[in-house]
Amino acid sequence: MGLRGRLLLAFLLPTLLVLAVGGFGLFRASRNVLEDELGRSLADLAATVSSQLKGERVLAVQAEDAQGEGSRTWRSLTTQLQETKQRTGLRRVFVVDADRRARLDVGGSLAPMTEATELLRDNLEFARALSGERASSQVLFEGTDGLLYKTGYAPLLQDGKVVGVVAVEGSAAFFGPLTRLRNAFLALALVTLLLLAFVAVWMARGLATPLERLVSTALRIGSGDLSTPVAGERTLEIGILARELEAMRQAIESRDRQLKVMLGGVAHEVKNPLGGIELFSGLLDEELTAATPNLPDAREHLGKIRRELAYLKRIVEDFLAFAKEQRLQASPFSTRALLESAAQRLSGEAEGKQVTLEVEAEDAQLSGDESLLTSALVNLVKNAVQVSVAGQKVSLRGALEGADYVFEVSDEGPGIAPELQARIFEPFFTTREKGTGLGLPLARKLAEAHRGTLRLESKPGHTRFTLKLPRPATAGRGP
Repeated sequence: MGLRGRLLLAFLLPTLLVLAVGGFGLFRASRNVLEDELGRSLADLAATVSSQLKGERVLAVQAEDAQGEGSRTWRSLTTQLQETKQRTGLRRVFVVDADRRARLDVGGSLAPMTEATELLRDNLEFARALSGERASSQVLFEGTDGLLYKTGYAPLLQDGKVVGVVAVEGSAAFFGPLTRLRNAFLALALVTLLLLAFVAVWMARGLATPLERLVSTALRIGSGDLSTPVAGERTLEIGILARELEAMRQAIESRDRQLKVMLGGVAHEVKNPLGGIELFSGLLDEELTAATPNLPDAREHLGKIRRELAYLKRIVEDFLAFAKEQRLQASPFSTRALLESAAQRLSGEAEGKQVTLEVEAEDAQLSGDESLLTSALVNLVKNAVQVSVAGQKVSLRGALEGADYVFEVSDEGPGIAPELQARIFEPFFTTREKGTGLGLPLARKLAEAHRGTLRLESKPGHTRFTLKLPRPATAGRGP
């Protein structure tokens, strides 16, 4: 089932359940209250009728009293009950003795001394009336006219002793309006459900449509379309999801573009040393297969092949270092020791070029991957040494600046042209013939992995790289 269908069910099913259970409960409660009230009223009417009758006169009525015109006692009592019936709007009033034999019946068809078998359905109530209590039937029963009725019972007394029972039957007139109320409630519930269904469809559409667009966008990105931006959404939560998806698309697109550049750069850089190796190996073969081998030239060609292989190896190592996801193994380290270690690794190359390395650092304790940070600084120092000439100086400095620690590597070389500074951190971009163009991008990547930054300032005679790292709250100055 789709998202829209699930939203509709989630919205409508609980509403339908609440309306059904609530409506049925309300209807049953209303009916029970009205039935109880009708029962009490009928029991009270039965008691009123009983108070107007004399037990000995009622028990004096026999079967023959109703024959012909009837005896005077039977006519008098029947007339009295008929008037009561008409005055109260009762359907039937009848009186039975303790043995359930009818003595009087106005509105019914029981002859005197006939057993009132319909009282069997109200055995419990009849027994209560014989014990001197008022009672009413527990359930409604249907009359011959198709309407619902209820019976009220009251004891018939003679000298304070219960000798019979007076029963009155009243119509459950409330049931018609209650049924109409139920039907009206059902109609209202139906209209409410239709309105809620409309609202639910509107809400489901408002939620499902942008989500469906995001699903379509995610599928498009998954199929390789990284160029189409993710459209924004107005709903707050879905809008956040859209923005995050767009950020993910941009990150994947950037990484894909970077990967293509890297692959192109690797292919280009590898092609040159491979061409050299092919050339020099051919020359070496010619020298060795000549009638008189030229060993000095052969050794020279072999040396060139080895240099090209070393360069090729460096390209592969730099590429793997840059492409690899850096996993930091953080531990406390001394900033001064970090700078001195980077300078020590380049001391041989600097001495060979007669370049002075100067280290001046304020010592502090930082937390990070010392090995990776050393690699980043080595790349910066190596670049500085390579562009310097004899007699120039490369400075390595470190100092605390607020919540950060700042490393600086500066040289006195020719500087970097302004139009090249924007590209200096691009992978495989280099101005040197044998440079891989991965040293500076790798240094920036390692800085960002430590939540730091790497910046460049350059002009003729002065170039400075600034590596800024955040200092942990618990970090302090070194000894």
